[in-house]
Amino acid sequence: MAAITAAMVKELREASGAGMMECKKALTETDGDMDAAIEVLKKSGAMKAAKKASRIAAEGLCDVAKCSCGKKAAVVEVNSETDFVAKNEKFKEFVGRVAAQALESGASDLEGFMGEKWIDDNSKTVKDALNDMVLTIGEKLDIRRFKKVESADGVVESYIHGGGKIAVIVEADAEDKAEVREAMKNIAMQVAAMSPQYVKSTDISEDELAKIKEITVDSSLNDPATLPKPIQSKLFDQAIADKKFSDEDLKAYEENKTNKYLFNFLSEAAKQVLAEMAMAQKDAYLADKIFTGLVDGRVKKQLKEITLFDQVYVKAEDGKQTVEQYVAQVAKETGKFDVKSVIRFETGEGIEKKEENFAEEVAKQMQ
Repeated sequence: MAAITAAMVKELREASGAGMMECKKALTETDGDMDAAIEVLKKSGAMKAAKKASRIAAEGLCDVAKCSCGKKAAVVEVNSETDFVAKNEKFKEFVGRVAAQALESGASDLEGFMGEKWIDDNSKTVKDALNDMVLTIGEKLDIRRFKKVESADGVVESYIHGGGKIAVIVEADAEDKAEVREAMKNIAMQVAAMSPQYVKSTDISEDELAKIKEITVDSSLNDPATLPKPIQSKLFDQAIADKKFSDEDLKAYEENKTNKYLFNFLSEAAKQVLAEMAMAQKDAYLADKIFTGLVDGRVKKQLKEITLFDQVYVKAEDGKQTVEQYVAQVAKETGKFDVKSVIRFETGEGIEKKEENFAEEVAKQMQ
């Protein structure tokens, strides 16, 4: 019998996409014959994993693993093609093991993580374990991302929502007390529900603030219906003077100019004309106190939505208390408490899902 070398196993893995152990078994069975081994893998279904590579995996689960020391945690997202698989116990267990792997991982990126020795079997890599799970489950699976938090002088806490659809880690500068843990869990729930992008407004760089303001300015000018009345009036006067409106839009304007729903009576072409005129005079509007006041108000509103400390605390009894005020309250009660960082993973976040017509798929299969 021919000796099965690591190079042979590697070659077969690259050719088939099957797991390392499956490749070694196929080569052993065929006495090292590469072509015959590929046929064995085809018959056993081990090459199904490679065929699934073009499919979209946008469902799945997020999970968190925590160290008993209370200072370290890791969050992962593992995707599947269908929500049905996300409810599979074997898949859930696998995601939990991936989280445990991430907790002990020394990798700085996903590529390094996938090449690490698998936590449950040092003869495999994480990628091998994933391929093996693909064969077991029968769908494309994808370890999409992971992140680890280790607090030298604080504590970490986590929260998982929707059975794994959202996972959050909160890191705080605090002593490990029951009251602190409860507060961190509350804040993690806030993060899960409200999805802030920053912890504090000071975390937002000048460049990011400038970009937010720029987008707000342009989106406001491109939506004349939301502009202050004095600005709208000037735009309408200019459009009429320059004969930018069609006869139908001119008539609609004259008949409904005092109606607060005026823009509902105008054509899309007329609205576009007004938007283009507004954008053409952008520099002038940036010097207009009425317009800049509108922009500043909208920017502040956005910052309240995307900054954790500026958000209204979801469990506030008065409906007004901010997260920052809640954190200050906890600090007063426990002696020391401040949120240093938060991580929020949501399953399928940012992945464009493929819409499929089941009836069409069945008809295609029947043909």
